[in-house]
Amino acid sequence: MKKALALVLTLCMVFALCACSAKTDEKKESEAPAAVEESKEESKEEEKEEATETAKVIKVGVINNDPNESGYRTANDRAMRETFTAENGYETTFFNNNDAAQQIATAQQMIQDEVDYLLLSPASTTGWDTVLEDAQAAGTQVILFDRMLEADESMYVAAVVSDMAKEGETAVEWLANQGLEEYNIIHIQGHMGSDAQIGRTGALDAKVEAEDKWTYVSQQTADWDEATAKTIVESVINSGEKFNVIYAENDGMARGAVAALDANGITHGKDGDVIVMGFDCNKWALEELVAGNWNYDGQCNPFQAAVVDEIIKDLENGKAPAEKVIYNPEQGFDAATITAEDVENFGI
Repeated sequence: MKKALALVLTLCMVFALCACSAKTDEKKESEAPAAVEESKEESKEEEKEEATETAKVIKVGVINNDPNESGYRTANDRAMRETFTAENGYETTFFNNNDAAQQIATAQQMIQDEVDYLLLSPASTTGWDTVLEDAQAAGTQVILFDRMLEADESMYVAAVVSDMAKEGETAVEWLANQGLEEYNIIHIQGHMGSDAQIGRTGALDAKVEAEDKWTYVSQQTADWDEATAKTIVESVINSGEKFNVIYAENDGMARGAVAALDANGITHGKDGDVIVMGFDCNKWALEELVAGNWNYDGQCNPFQAAVVDEIIKDLENGKAPAEKVIYNPEQGFDAATITAEDVENFGI
């Protein structure tokens, strides 16, 4: 009897142990897929982190002009800084100065710092030979933006610029079509030696030289400065010389010139005695055309950053630019035909 009882107890214990073992195995089996999924997720996260760590950061140096120079330059500088960011894959050093010597010295330092790309808006068209040669030797790729410089095309990868000579030609053609009996011109120039100054001056110089009825009453640089432009016009007014055209190479200088006219009671614009011409198409300047206070404004498109960014990304993927020089689309605006829609679409 005792033996039978012991046998029964032993069998109960065996069944209990088997049941526990089965439950444990079931638990392990149910936990296993979850553990595998968790491991997969951790692996994916690690791969993402590794990809982020190993993704190439593109090192860029940007040489630009002073953003306080004009509304155009402010818009141009802002677009460059908003594009060449860490979030967009860049490590960028910016330098802004209107002095060509300081631009050149800083560009040399950027090359020594081993930037991958050197983006240049040169204050002067000349003096860059050594920089370009050193960049080429160091494997630094040069892209021009906004302004050209004098160099063989082999010395830079691409140029995304305004056709400054065309801007001047368009403006002078418009002026010639006004049919004045004589053209007595106050010509207010920008920063001497810059691409913008050379282009906007060149067409007017050629016309004045070719036409007997076209004369310079004054031709001086205001170095893009509004107050200096006002002083130049005041000096001509005080001299008593007659003039009927103000050709200012940016909007700020045109505004300074107009301030001098207003202070001396001289009418200007669509129904006035003096034709007023500017360049850049700041929104406020186009509004002056709409109001009839100015006569002409030549567009200069400041937004090259997105195109330069695209060129760099293509180069990083082994694709060369389709064109060496890419010109921004631009036009001139006349007070007689400008619309409010033009102001919204083209004003900067």
